[in-house]
Order: sequence, then structure tokens, then C-alpha cells
Amino acid sequence: MITLLIIGGGVAVVLFVVGILMSVFGERTLVDDRLNKYLEEEQKGDADPETRRALTDWVNRRVEKSSFGDRIARDLARADLKIKPGEYLALYVIAILGVSLIAYLAGGRLVLSAVIGAGIGAILPGVYVRRQKSKRLVHFNDQLPDMLNLVVNGLRAGYSTLQAMEAVSKELPSPISDEFRRVVQEMQLGIPMEKALDNLLRRIPSEDLDFVVTAINVQREVGGNLAEIMDVITYTIRERIRIKGEIRALTAQAVYSGRALALMPVGLLCILWFLNRSYVMEFFNKPNALCGGIALGLAGILIISGYFVMVRIGNVEV
Repeated sequence: MITLLIIGGGVAVVLFVVGILMSVFGERTLVDDRLNKYLEEEQKGDADPETRRALTDWVNRRVEKSSFGDRIARDLARADLKIKPGEYLALYVIAILGVSLIAYLAGGRLVLSAVIGAGIGAILPGVYVRRQKSKRLVHFNDQLPDMLNLVVNGLRAGYSTLQAMEAVSKELPSPISDEFRRVVQEMQLGIPMEKALDNLLRRIPSEDLDFVVTAINVQREVGGNLAEIMDVITYTIRERIRIKGEIRALTAQAVYSGRALALMPVGLLCILWFLNRSYVMEFFNKPNALCGGIALGLAGILIISGYFVMVRIGNVEV
């Protein structure tokens, strides 16, 4: 029985790692899959949708129809992970089961050890998705001034707005080229420019991009020289990026100190639970149960409040 549990936990961990690697190194996104059905683009290595398993399709359909699935799809699109909401939920469950099984075996086969492992496994996928979203947003914002320069030069050379965006999708690196390629594809399918730009802003929640989208929409309604407007916005965004970089450098110590100080007591308590369980159980023994519970509760409140204070100190709006 123990051998079967170990094998099952190992298989769960392997599947979780394979899922992450597929999401990082996959060739296509969910949006590309949907657009290519209409554009009739053929790429190598694509599997026929009819060959997919019925269970996977059923789960994906049910998840995508729910508000929870819509939120997951939005987060995955912002993180540029090539998996569907149903597949993400499957990886989520695998992470919980795999880590909880490992913690159960390493923690003396106690239910509480499995609960601790399940909590850690439930946190890991969300942390990874948020990290990918943050990194991609920073890269997009850093490339935005170059994109605006290219659009301004194209407009002054006689390009239309669509042609300028198409040049951005061909000339600049990822991720900004990928996002504007989606915008161009949507417009070629007949979606209005305003709606396509709103979809772009939904995938990339950037304040700087919001300035650009607003300027384009206003210019289309009231007219004016879009090249000059973009030129002014480019200078403003460059200054914002410079100031944000300086602020990140000055507040990095406070941010990472808050994270380290918040995670250190929790991590230390978990480590002690697995290495020296009798020492941790002093909090829960009958003579010390009341004092131990009050101490742990007060410590949790102080850790959470201190973490949010440190984050608030390091969060400077520009």
C-alpha cells in the first residue's frame, strides 16, 4: 500500500511538472486556436479536435461557461499560458493531491500533514500564474514606447492605423507582437477596432496601454492628427516607465522584506512540524491548548497585518 501511494504521488508530481512545461513551451494560445478555425491557418503538430477525449471537452465546456472559468481564462491569457481552464483545474487538482500525498508520507502519515501539503499545493499554481502575469506585463510596458515610435513613423509615412499595427506585429519581439497580431486578426475577421482594442486592454491591464487605446478611440471619433498625439503619449509613457523603474529599485527591499518576514514564520512552523513534531505539539497539548491557540492566532494576525503594511509602503502610484 505504501509503495502504491509513493508511486501515485510521483506520477502526480510528474504530471504537474509536464503540464507546466507544456504551458511554457507550447506553440499556440487558446485565442490563436479559436482564430485559426476561421482563418484556416495550418500549423504542424496540431491535433484534430475530433480526436480529443470526450471527458476533457466536457470539462472544458462546463468550466468555460461559468464565471469562475471566465476568470481563469482571463488570467491564463494575461499570463500567456497555453492551456485551457479545464486543463488548469486538472493541474490544480493534481498539485493538491501530489503535494498532500508527499506531505502525508513525510509527516508521519497524519491527516494534518496531508492538509498542510494540500494547502501548499493549492497555493503553488496561483503563485506561478500571478508571477507569469506580472513578468509579462512588465515586458509589455517596457516595449510600449518602441511600439508607439513604430506606429508614429508608420502613420507619418502614410500607413493606416491597421497597417501600423500590422507592422508592430511583424517587427517587434514578443509579447507585444503577439498581442497586436491578435488585434490585427480580430479586425480582419470583422471585429470593430474599438472592440479589438478593448479585448487587448482586457488581456493586458496596463495603465499606459489604456492611454494609447483611449487616444486612438477619441481620434477615430473626433478626428485629429494621431501621429502627433502618439508622439506626446510616447514621451509621457517613457517618463512614467523611467520613474516606475526607479521606484521599483528603491522599494524592492521593502517589498521582498515583507514577503520574507511573512513567509518565514509559516515556513519555519511547517518545517518544524515535519522535523520535530513533538515540539510543535506543545501548542496543542491540553495544559497549553488555550495559550497556544491564542499565541498562534495573534501571530497570524500580526504577520498578515505586517505584510500588508509593508506592501502598502512599497506600492507607490505614478
